[in-house]
Amino acid sequence: MMPEPALRILVVEDEVLIALELECLLDDLGYVTVGVAGSSQEAIAMGRAMTPDVALVDIHLIDGPTGVAVARALSADPRTTVVFMTANAKRIPDDFAGALGVIAKPYSERVVAGALRYVAECRAGHNPTLEGLDGFSLAADGKADDRSDPRH
Repeated sequence: MMPEPALRILVVEDEVLIALELECLLDDLGYVTVGVAGSSQEAIAMGRAMTPDVALVDIHLIDGPTGVAVARALSADPRTTVVFMTANAKRIPDDFAGALGVIAKPYSERVVAGALRYVAECRAGHNPTLEGLDGFSLAADGKADDRSDPRH
């Protein structure tokens, strides 16, 4: 059996040092960063052009608290799973804007690795558990808007 190809990840983060650190972490974990966007317009354009497997989206970007709009736009494509990464979880709407969940900032390498492992398992059609993932929370009942499609 061939191993799954590495997840292709779009980082949506306006803090350059955080984005760079996250990019290095993703590389160390064996994932492919397809791009880094600091504004909502850039993130949506890159997401549509590159169709990443995962978009890690901060709530507050260069153009304000526009991460929710980015999540809605990117999660409209069922091929992209959105996960928020933010210290402002209270800004996430009840429907999670189509995102699967949220990684709390400040985050640890362990939490990011576990959350991405969870996403990869969901995308492969498995039913993973959140055991040991304290800094990662799922939308409402564990599945985002479309209950039948865990990638969405």
